[in-house]
Amino acid sequence: MTSCRQLEVRSEDQTPQKWCVPLTEDVFGKLMSKGSPTVQTVFGDGSLFSPWLFGKFFDPSDAFPLWDFESDVLLSKLRSSSSTQSTVDWLQTDSDYVLKAGLPGVGKGSVQVFVEHGKVVVITGLWKQLKESKTKDWRTGHWWEHGYVRRLELPENADWRKIEAYLSNDVFLEIKIPKKPLECDNAQGSAGEIEETE
Repeated sequence: MTSCRQLEVRSEDQTPQKWCVPLTEDVFGKLMSKGSPTVQTVFGDGSLFSPWLFGKFFDPSDAFPLWDFESDVLLSKLRSSSSTQSTVDWLQTDSDYVLKAGLPGVGKGSVQVFVEHGKVVVITGLWKQLKESKTKDWRTGHWWEHGYVRRLELPENADWRKIEAYLSNDVFLEIKIPKKPLECDNAQGSAGEIEETE
């Protein structure tokens, strides 16, 4: 039985400073070498949150213009080198941009979707709960020890106010980003109405 729930898409992340610590390639190598199954699940091949998702090292907390690239082209290397299929795909229809991604195997219930300044969609989640801290300051730790993030630049014609996010079976995330109607369509419609009234 499939369960699907709509997620609230918030207009801003209330604690954006938690992702300000960059993930560098050498730090990522050390993190992956520890061999933790959780880390492998979160950052492994084909994960939306993998720094190697785009074929070269890329900090998941940096914004990336995902929609400018063909999904099959960017992910072909990962698909051919991985024993499992990639867990992320995106596509463009006449009316929407659509992102579909498998979520890491732990902490799925904590996934959140934000739109930052109407220009970037941010997907975050936790895979382990933080211990109570007296300082309550995320900057004292490393974001990749506690959670995951992917920041994606929105296309110019994206209607960020109407973004919808859905979570199916707590495993698959789908984000639909409607396109703004073309201005020339509205202008032609207005001109057509004027001509009819004359």
